[in-house]
Amino acid sequence: MALLHLSFTSKYLAAPADINVILPDLPYGTDPKDFYKSGKKYKVLWLLHGTFGDYSDWLRKSNVELYACEKQIAVVMFSAQNSNYVDWRGFAMGYQPYSFFFEELMPLVYSWLPISAAREDNFIAGLSMGGRGTCVYAFAHPEKFAAAYSFSAVPNPLKEPDPANPFAAREYNLINNFGGMDGYRKSPLNLWDIVKEKAEEKADLPKLYFACGDQDPIAYQSFQDFRTFAKEIGLDAKFFELPGYSHEWRFWDLCLQDALARFVPEEDRTPLFDPSE
Repeated sequence: MALLHLSFTSKYLAAPADINVILPDLPYGTDPKDFYKSGKKYKVLWLLHGTFGDYSDWLRKSNVELYACEKQIAVVMFSAQNSNYVDWRGFAMGYQPYSFFFEELMPLVYSWLPISAAREDNFIAGLSMGGRGTCVYAFAHPEKFAAAYSFSAVPNPLKEPDPANPFAAREYNLINNFGGMDGYRKSPLNLWDIVKEKAEEKADLPKLYFACGDQDPIAYQSFQDFRTFAKEIGLDAKFFELPGYSHEWRFWDLCLQDALARFVPEEDRTPLFDPSE
């Protein structure tokens, strides 16, 4: 594969932005002129990192380059700090990763790189906080993605933060960011209510997948609760529960393989996971 690292000044982040992009490489025996001038547009996976991560996480901690090479799919990875992938207009000069993604990153990628903007060629996935971001983006703009896959994260009902939660400080800051609980409930992070509304509307959503390890101390209870809720509201989604895995990279690497097997299916290869009941 070809690996690109782009660093550029972002309007919406009000700071330098770094992204990594994996692109299909020149096949052996192919004439370079024919390959690079073909005009081919590739399918793309938008791959999101978790809390305390950045645009380099997936390259350093998973086999994403190998899997992308096998599938001949592009992968785009960017940094969103610990933002939950929503806009923080009150931070510094305004830090807006949600607007950055849709209004800056997508236009850049589609215009500068051989990547397809067609809905059927676009997929999104992420781990933990990135799984939450995957849900935020997929439900906010379902017309942009063919499928969305959340690893170790599901929509949760919004409520007052538990001070004992290690991420409580971020939750309090998010509430303040949206001007209080009323604003928080009206934000893209109120996924529980958004999902219910979309299900009732029978909205044309991307294919939805959720996976979690049954030893995950952070996400497993929420995974079980949301799986039950999804059945109650008739949400069309698949859930995968793997025994013995926690909140860990070994699990997320497996999730990535399963996701790509579903996003870019092959006759002689099947997905890794079976749906849980």
